[in-house]
Amino acid sequence: MRTLGAAGAVVALLAVVGCGDDTEADGISVYTSVYPLEWLTAELAGDQATVTNLTEPGTDPHDLELSPRQVGEMGEADLVVYISGMQPAVDEAVAEQAPEHSLDIADVVELRTVPDDEGGGLDPHMWLDPERFITAGEALSDRLSEIDPDGEYGAEAVTNELSDLDAEYQAGLADCAQRAFVVSHAAFGYLADRYDLEQIAISGIESDSEPSPARIREIASIVDDRDIDTIYTETLASARTADIIAEETGVETSVLDPLEGITEASPGDDYPSVMSANLSELTAHQRCST
Repeated sequence: MRTLGAAGAVVALLAVVGCGDDTEADGISVYTSVYPLEWLTAELAGDQATVTNLTEPGTDPHDLELSPRQVGEMGEADLVVYISGMQPAVDEAVAEQAPEHSLDIADVVELRTVPDDEGGGLDPHMWLDPERFITAGEALSDRLSEIDPDGEYGAEAVTNELSDLDAEYQAGLADCAQRAFVVSHAAFGYLADRYDLEQIAISGIESDSEPSPARIREIASIVDDRDIDTIYTETLASARTADIIAEETGVETSVLDPLEGITEASPGDDYPSVMSANLSELTAHQRCST
C-alpha cells in the first residue's frame, strides 16, 4: 500500500508541475536586446510575459555576441525588441530568425544623427530622453496588445512615470552655471539635446573606441579653457583615459551612467533610480540652482 501511495503522490506532483508549465506557456515570450528595453517591456507586461534580455549584466551591449542557442530561442519568441544599428549580432539574428515578430525601436522613434567627430551614424541611446522613451513605450504597448489581445498592456503608468522624470530633469537642469559636460563616450547626446546641455565626448558612440592622442589633448584643453571641473566616467566602460585627463587638468571624476546595463556598481537598481542618480550628479557638478 505504501508503494501505491508513493506512486500516487508522484502522479499528483507531476500533474501539478504540468499545470504550472502550461500556465507559463500561456504567457507571451519577449526577448530584448539591451537593459532599458527589458525594463520597459517588464513595466508594460508585468507577469503577463516572460522577458529575457540578450545582454548579460556587466556586459557592454555594443560588444554583444549571441550563442546559437540564443539565436534559436529568438526564433521561438513571440516578440524581439531591439534597436537596429546598435548590436550587429542582434540585427543579423532578427533578420534570420524573427523578421515578422520583432519591433525595431528605430522604426518608431526618431534617432539622433551622430556628428562625424563622434563616429557618425545614428545614436541608439534614445532611452536617455524620457520623451522618446514614452514614444517607444506606446509603440511597444500597441505591439504587445496585438500579440495578446486579451492581455492588459496599457502604457499610461509608464508614460506618467517617465513624464514625471522628465519634469524633474527640466526643473533640475534649467539653471546651471556650466552647461557643457565631458563624458567618457558619446552616449548622452539625447540627454544633452533634451535639456539644453552640451555633451563633450572623449570617445565616440562606441564605448570601447579609443580616442586619438590629439583628441585627448583637445579634451584637456577644453576642460582648462571652459572652466569644467568634472569629467564623467561610466560603470561598464574603462575610466582610464578620463582619469588621465582629470589628473592632468586637476579636476575630479564622477559617475554618469548611460544605463546600458545594471550591475552592483550601478548608482541604482533599475532605470528610474539610475536616471535619478544621474540627475543628482549633474545638478551637483554642473553647478545648478535647484
